[in-house]
Amino acid sequence: MDAAGADLLLVAGVRPVGSAYMTAESPTQTVQRLFPLLAEGRSAEAAALFADSVSFSIPHPPGIPWVPEVDSAEGMRTFFELLQTHVQAKEFELRQIIAEGDDVVLLGRMVSEVKKTGRDIDTAFALHVTVREGRITRYHLYEDTHAVARAYFGD
Repeated sequence: MDAAGADLLLVAGVRPVGSAYMTAESPTQTVQRLFPLLAEGRSAEAAALFADSVSFSIPHPPGIPWVPEVDSAEGMRTFFELLQTHVQAKEFELRQIIAEGDDVVLLGRMVSEVKKTGRDIDTAFALHVTVREGRITRYHLYEDTHAVARAYFGD
């Protein structure tokens, strides 16, 4: 393709990805693709939505085995796999999406069962995600850490 053709594609909202071209999607659309992949256990495909470098944060009690140190797409894949190993999602309710520029904040409620104990984590959550050039660069989850500790360690 010549330079003029490539310019026309970019003006039309189509950008190159690897050797293929795809329609540019909004940060919200990118983030919304994540949850069905996770619900289906498709960790590798979910991790492919992330950039090579990721700012990851989930405040959590020490000893929770499903929150590793993460700084990359591969680290996100590890996180998703550990999550599937230790926790079974039961309910996921997305109540609000707030988007501005590259940032998307999701507010909702989730209920998950800790497989080791059979206890539920029932928590409201806020997830702050940043998407740059079609890839997720920030994943900061805020949830009720006391509920997480109670479900994993007991009362």
